[in-house]
Amino acid sequence: MGAQEELKKMSGRLPRHIAVIMDGNGRWAQKRGLERVVGHKKGVDAVKRIVEAGGELGLEYLTLYTFSIENWTRPKEEINALMELMVNAIVRETAALMDQQVKVLVIGNIVDLPENVKCKLKELVTKTANNKGLKLVLALSYGARWEIIEAAKRIAQKYKEGIIKEIENVNEGVFAEHLTTAGIPDPDLLIRTSGECRLSNFLLWQCAYTEFYFIDKFWPDFEKDDLYLAIHSFLKRERRFGKTGEQVGKDKK
Repeated sequence: MGAQEELKKMSGRLPRHIAVIMDGNGRWAQKRGLERVVGHKKGVDAVKRIVEAGGELGLEYLTLYTFSIENWTRPKEEINALMELMVNAIVRETAALMDQQVKVLVIGNIVDLPENVKCKLKELVTKTANNKGLKLVLALSYGARWEIIEAAKRIAQKYKEGIIKEIENVNEGVFAEHLTTAGIPDPDLLIRTSGECRLSNFLLWQCAYTEFYFIDKFWPDFEKDDLYLAIHSFLKRERRFGKTGEQVGKDKK
């Protein structure tokens, strides 16, 4: 039995939500003496593979760290190439996403994106809104610290306006409702490629009890089998959420 078929039979145990930091596109290209944008283009192919694999496994949510707030500090030529690549990818892949019943969601400071990108993203989100398959969450112009600060501002404004009556009523649930990920479950598993072992300002609130999986491969080389291996690693772990192993064992009975 192949890894994919084996995982399909474990559908009730699979992570509900996988988040991915797609790292290493530029370095993949530089190692081959190519311009960094070539690595980003190859990275789109990896996205296609993993979205397809997620749908085949019956995953519910897949969040991709597509473009961070910090990425705006990169050379202008690279940013422009990335934005053009994004628009072209949306246009080219919309039909495939519809065929796979993928529903696209977007989180992040979208207002900073170029108008043509915002327009295409809006069209994609609207067109896929009724799809019943994998929910693909694109983190664009996203930063977790920005997100947390914005949530705090919105809560403070509601308190000022009397919508929130008592500040003591602000708990974890209320705070989560004011994040850009409101309504999306926290990631069960976070995968980062390229060998780097850090979160890079990604889903800091949401990853409080997420399992991490780091792999040395650059993102363009990430294959379906790598995703399966990450999920197998996840399935071998005991998630305690602050409890002891004995308590977790009793809860499962």
